[in-house]
Amino acid sequence: MAHASSAPGIVVLSASPNVATSTTRRAVSRLFDHVAAQGGGTGHRIIDVPLLPGLAAPDRASAGPELEAALRATETASLILAATPVYKGSYPGLFKHFVDLLDYRALVGVPVGLLASGGSDRHALVIEHQLRPLFSFFQAQVLATGVFVTSRHVEADGRVEAEIDERLRRLAHEIVVALGYAPALTAHRVRDAA
Repeated sequence: MAHASSAPGIVVLSASPNVATSTTRRAVSRLFDHVAAQGGGTGHRIIDVPLLPGLAAPDRASAGPELEAALRATETASLILAATPVYKGSYPGLFKHFVDLLDYRALVGVPVGLLASGGSDRHALVIEHQLRPLFSFFQAQVLATGVFVTSRHVEADGRVEAEIDERLRRLAHEIVVALGYAPALTAHRVRDAA
């Protein structure tokens, strides 16, 4: 299922099958709190990849209207946030199947943020070893800060561990910069160092 808000230019590809209890979705929510606080607005569209009707389509030509609409929204997004739980050391197969259906030419140069969740810190390298290479293949502009969270980092009541919240804030700033709402952070670092 997908839902839209005022600015569908940002597309969140959520690979979590459990929308109501998802650590991934709670982290995404907190991330967009930071995006809004930094002047990037609140508009984004979430595509719940595992819940898309017809996702078992073997190829793009077989995609039904809802799946095709989700693929087109992703291909025309101003920015994509890939947000996925980790299963057996990688992203879920349904998420990969959705990505396999995308036109590889459509993501060239598109900013992509990476966020993953897992049961323990043992899976933290999924961002560097699985997600970053996947979107680099598409020649997307993968943002520098990837965020990995566990349920102990992001509580059910919305509280976020300080170190993780800082990483979410940094990723939010990179999103705001990539969308042209703010200057790059490097200017502030140079000025602070002087």
